[in-house]
Amino acid sequence: MSLTRRDVEGIAHLARLQVTEQELPVYVDSLSKILSFVEQLSAADTAAVEPMAHPLEGEVQRLRPDEVAESDRHEKYQANAPQVKAALYVVPRVIE
Repeated sequence: MSLTRRDVEGIAHLARLQVTEQELPVYVDSLSKILSFVEQLSAADTAAVEPMAHPLEGEVQRLRPDEVAESDRHEKYQANAPQVKAALYVVPRVIE
């Protein structure tokens, strides 16, 4: 699949990215190559492939023990706040 300049401009607008005129051809080319590669991957026959729970068969994931590593220090952090009420940070109203 090949993208046009208009397609990339639309994508950049939706993503809130500022793309200059000099960068636009590079993005058109790069994104078109990525979409072409994804099309090639979609063409692979995966009907006989079973889903895996783990990429390495017979391996298990090492888990760390579920232990508390830090204590609750909210009072220490809130000591620096300009205003605290009921253990919550008080901030100026933004929406009226």
